[in-house]
Amino acid sequence: MAAAASCVVDFGVERVTLAEIARRAGVSRPTVYRRWPDTRSVLAALLTGHITTALSDVPARGKTREALVQRVVAVADRLRDDDLVMAVLRSELALVYIAQRLGSSQQMLIDALAADLRAAQHGGGVRAGDPRQLAAMVLLITQSTIQSGQIVRPILNDDALAAELAYSLNGYLS
Repeated sequence: MAAAASCVVDFGVERVTLAEIARRAGVSRPTVYRRWPDTRSVLAALLTGHITTALSDVPARGKTREALVQRVVAVADRLRDDDLVMAVLRSELALVYIAQRLGSSQQMLIDALAADLRAAQHGGGVRAGDPRQLAAMVLLITQSTIQSGQIVRPILNDDALAAELAYSLNGYLS
């Protein structure tokens, strides 16, 4: 994974090859092919790893709507600051996960959010509704903020963007 990450940073997502990943990892191409069928699979695993780490590094601080929103915003901030995640989101590969299908990291985030939303609903802090549907919408709102935050940076600095994301999510979930 470290070899793949260094390739993304050095070349960009579109120019990463399995041959270069193998060379940097000090293994043969067949060794890489035994684990991943293609470069896209390696990149998807790399992205999932970074997203999973961001989620686990930001623990839930309660079962309230406010705690859930704080966690989502904190994870979004971490992902916006992750050069590798942002390189992948700015690539053509991201279009697959934005417009065509949910990736495994998105499914994992929806599952985690749905569990947190269900708990917050039991406490009365989150409105009624199917937790998976609410989680999918929270994912869309947050994903859009992560992807597009840079274009509004002259208007919304990082702190303002985080505050507005929190306001949006609190309003949606109330």
